[in-house]
Amino acid sequence: MIERVAIAFDRKDYHTAAKLLQQLSKESPDDPWVQFYIARLYEVSHKQQDAEKIYRQLLRSTTNSKIVSQARQGLQRLKEVEQEQRQRAIAKATAEPNSNESGILVLEPLTNQEKSTVAAQFAQIMQLDTYTARLILPSRSWRVYRYGRVGELKFYGEQLQKAGIPCFWSTISAVQQIQIYQVEYFSESATQATVVCRNQTHQLGSLTFNWSEVQARVAGLLPIFEEVVDVNARHKLERKTQTQDYAQFCDLHLPGRRCILRLSDQSYDFQQGVEIAALASQNTIRINWNKVINWLEQHLPQVKLWSDFTPFAETILDQTEMLRNITPNINLMRREPTHWDAAFQLYSGLVFNKCLAIADSQN
Repeated sequence: MIERVAIAFDRKDYHTAAKLLQQLSKESPDDPWVQFYIARLYEVSHKQQDAEKIYRQLLRSTTNSKIVSQARQGLQRLKEVEQEQRQRAIAKATAEPNSNESGILVLEPLTNQEKSTVAAQFAQIMQLDTYTARLILPSRSWRVYRYGRVGELKFYGEQLQKAGIPCFWSTISAVQQIQIYQVEYFSESATQATVVCRNQTHQLGSLTFNWSEVQARVAGLLPIFEEVVDVNARHKLERKTQTQDYAQFCDLHLPGRRCILRLSDQSYDFQQGVEIAALASQNTIRINWNKVINWLEQHLPQVKLWSDFTPFAETILDQTEMLRNITPNINLMRREPTHWDAAFQLYSGLVFNKCLAIADSQN
């Protein structure tokens, strides 16, 4: 009867083949040829996952060289079909308006147990082996996984979300469009607060807002590099660039105004405006900055603090093409630019847009 099944497949008479296989699966369910043709029937019925499962089982369980060869060919056909479907879907996704803008796909952290559960699905979607997939999935902080056309990233992101893998995507322009105001000091503070600040063209002005408008705080440390003279292994003097200190930054997000208020211990004028604490002349910048942060926390006790900037930045510092497209809006006296500044702008901007999207979806 198996020969009749083969003939039916040659004639593309899948109705007859299905009827014959229904009988054979009852009489000889473990026969590898029966299993092979069931997989073929699944394949022509566009049930790729069922077909792949049986083909892989046959590769593990049978020693018949002909069946092994046919199963491998079946898997290759399935791979080609999947690739073709993927390319069609990507082409459709990138045909939408603004889909060719530059964007990023961000993976969100998972527990080790969650990574074990979804690693195989992540591998299948992104065409990786499971071991590599598990290494890529983050456990500490957000990870920028891909940079490219946002339409394509959206396609992959939607597949990942359906598989239970938390992620999101954003255009670079969405981050760039957020207004950044560099805060010099708070001039008033009650139900409403007023800051004296500079805009992105360094014009001085003021902005008054309600504390309730602040929906997120972002904290980050940016390294300050200095050129030093050191003795190398050959006992010769050489110049090196080393991290000598860190500048502390705190962003206050006002999504309703589409702006971020950016404070830094390097530029905040502790002697002006609201007397946040007794700012003694002998106080260090660190002491005064900590007082400002404590004061902000008292006014914003329910506002979420995002403080995973450093592990996030460490995963993207080598993605120079992407970071070069981001205006840092970081006012530090540097000898030369560093991608750390653009990384902070990206991190804070992603937090801003993600929180804004969540708020919009709830309204």
